[in-house]
Amino acid sequence: MKKQYPTGVESHGGMLRIWFMYDGRRCREALGVADTPKNRKLAGELRQSVAYAIKTGTFDYEEKFPKGSSSKKERTSLTVLQLFNKWLDIKRYEISENTMIRYRNKVSSIVITLGQDMLVSSLRPKDLAVMRNELIDGFHLSGSGKRGRSVVTVNSYMSTALSVFSFAKENGYMDIDMKSSVKMLRKAKVKPDPLSLDEFDRLIAACPNEQTQNMWTLAFYTGLRHGELCSVAWEDIDMKERTLCVRRNITTAKIFTVPKTDAGTDRIIKLNDRAMQALKSQMVITRMNKQHSVTVHTRQRGKSREDACTFVFSPSVFCRNGMGGAWYSSESIRQSWNAASRKAGIRHRKAYQSRHTFACWMLSAGANPYFIASQMGHSSPQMLYQVYGDWMPGNNDEQIELINRKISQNVPHMPHRKNSQQ
Repeated sequence: MKKQYPTGVESHGGMLRIWFMYDGRRCREALGVADTPKNRKLAGELRQSVAYAIKTGTFDYEEKFPKGSSSKKERTSLTVLQLFNKWLDIKRYEISENTMIRYRNKVSSIVITLGQDMLVSSLRPKDLAVMRNELIDGFHLSGSGKRGRSVVTVNSYMSTALSVFSFAKENGYMDIDMKSSVKMLRKAKVKPDPLSLDEFDRLIAACPNEQTQNMWTLAFYTGLRHGELCSVAWEDIDMKERTLCVRRNITTAKIFTVPKTDAGTDRIIKLNDRAMQALKSQMVITRMNKQHSVTVHTRQRGKSREDACTFVFSPSVFCRNGMGGAWYSSESIRQSWNAASRKAGIRHRKAYQSRHTFACWMLSAGANPYFIASQMGHSSPQMLYQVYGDWMPGNNDEQIELINRKISQNVPHMPHRKNSQQ
């Protein structure tokens, strides 16, 4: 009588094994048990459970068959490209769409530099060190006209690569601990380089039109990040209460997201007189412009909201060829800064110095660091102490005078000590 085998169960040399489709290929795993009716039934049940786990996305090859032949084959044949794609596939459920875009960009450079077809099992710490050095030198970009990447960027790439290799080690794809063998590059502490009031006045005078003047005045007197500045809408501003609610940010990938802030999603900025003057000037230019509906991606993967926005600053206002968009990008902000800086004849700085200038001006004016931190979107003034510490001692004399006045006005007189009776 012919033996009956459940689906996916077969005999091999008198012993049972099962087969199933996984990752587009047929996998076979020997069970190490004799071909008997009872074992055939148990093997069929095992095969059904494997097929169900694959279908529901819960199948873990390493856990189910730690000594399996297909598992060993995957470990020895896995390439760098396949490993990083596996990691990205898992990571995409944990992070926002914008963060995923940044990871893909970093992974692309890492894989190209390491070699996408290089076997993970053959990787050694020196390969990661060579990758780090080539990213700094721009070796893999030869002929492209591009320079090597900065220390900050390379360390960011290294951090991502080490996360992937930790994932590989934890899941048995490699045996070496890369993290303990390869060091990050040391980076110099970058000090803020704020504009003086004279340089600021020259920069504003060099702006090509009133809107650009208003935009940079608001940037300097609020400390807005440039992605936040591009995203400001009239719907976010209360001119009566003199407040601006920071509700969104536009990324370098031109995606609207919630603001980058440690203190929460939205923050309220108190507008000073110079910021109010800039907005009043800008109202005449864009307040009656068309309202746009934009998609704002939240930090939760796959979640977004729709914001109705009449953008405060719009390139279309002064664009002569009709090609200007409804809102600025971070790249166009930088171009505007560079052009005005050159025309003003001031020393070149990165555009982000507008934010540093706001912090330094506020500290020099004696503002409370906790207030400054809340305006800039930090949960505490710790960042201010770390980055702008050199700007705080400049007011010591004024602070002492203030303390002396407060003490003389508010501190009660201490009673004279009474002589003890004999």
